[in-house]
Amino acid sequence: MRFLSCIAITLAVLISCDQANENPFWNDGNEFFEVKRIFEEERFPNVAVALDGTVIATWGRNSYQVRRSEDGGETWGPVITVADPGFHGGGVTVDENAGDILVFVEEGHPPAPLTVYRSKDHGKSWRQEEVVIHPDEKGNVPSMHMNERGITLQRGPHAGRLIRPSRSYGEGNNREYWSTHYTNAIYSDDNGKTWYTSEPFPAKGTGEATLEELSDGRIYYNSRRHLSTDGLNPRMRHIAWSYDGGQTWEDLSVSDVLPDGSQHRDYGLMAGLVRLPVEDHDILIFSNIVSDDGRRGGTVWASFDGGKTWPVKRLVDEGGFAYSSMAAGRKGTPSEGFIYLLFEDHPYTGGFMARFNLDWITEGRDWRTFLSE
Repeated sequence: MRFLSCIAITLAVLISCDQANENPFWNDGNEFFEVKRIFEEERFPNVAVALDGTVIATWGRNSYQVRRSEDGGETWGPVITVADPGFHGGGVTVDENAGDILVFVEEGHPPAPLTVYRSKDHGKSWRQEEVVIHPDEKGNVPSMHMNERGITLQRGPHAGRLIRPSRSYGEGNNREYWSTHYTNAIYSDDNGKTWYTSEPFPAKGTGEATLEELSDGRIYYNSRRHLSTDGLNPRMRHIAWSYDGGQTWEDLSVSDVLPDGSQHRDYGLMAGLVRLPVEDHDILIFSNIVSDDGRRGGTVWASFDGGKTWPVKRLVDEGGFAYSSMAAGRKGTPSEGFIYLLFEDHPYTGGFMARFNLDWITEGRDWRTFLSE
């Protein structure tokens, strides 16, 4: 069933008004959830929130499309075509230093030539950007498709760095070459003009990935895995960490909670990930599916300890659900307090934007109660 109406349920949760107003992601007892269809046909979602709070929804397999919402997702402007033809490269990145937005467009399914576009007006207009992307240690220039959005690092010696997930298709995209695939990241210290490629993620056969910076400056990296080459379970998400601003990845593990696509096969599924802007707390929200029979059962999980545990999950859509991307609203703007989830249905007919708050995920429970469980 597709949810097409807003749910606003007031629950009796004891929390002071001062606490609720300090940060709207803290529970105030009001659940909010809605879904709107905002793109027709095609595929491939990425969502980001500009510095002024404009929600930027990006989409497209044949042409790269953008829709903007200046009122927090209540209404959406017309489709803006950035590139036609254009194949979505994922990794939409808001430069928190300058306020610009960068998008990555490939000519077709990668490996393929890449063009970067920059917006200086919160997604209203776009211009082609000349960039340099240095290859990785193996000499491979990374491909972009179809990773979660990028971020700007906020902490430590690399504060201000732009970083987004990327990948290498190794010897080719056919299944016979999946064992040569690996994920990585590209990062820039000059506002996106020059990019360097990180060392590979510590597992082969990996594909689309997500990343977020935690409050202590570590980067949490969560990857899809098409094929296991080491006996680790390819049907659950693979995790690694960076302690040097995204240049290297260490401490590989496999989640025992977060699934990687339908559990009936080894193939995986692009996922969404966002860290909520609750100061000094690492609340992560992850999106994928719970299914044993195909791409359906879109679900979100919440972690309140930076990805160590995931005690809460909630069904978004019991119907077809494929690739997804997530972003969080910004303080002092109409987007404040909202979590945005842009996803494909399946079979692919268009793009849907779910908008909800943390109360909806926790079903009205104060999220701090999960810290001691």
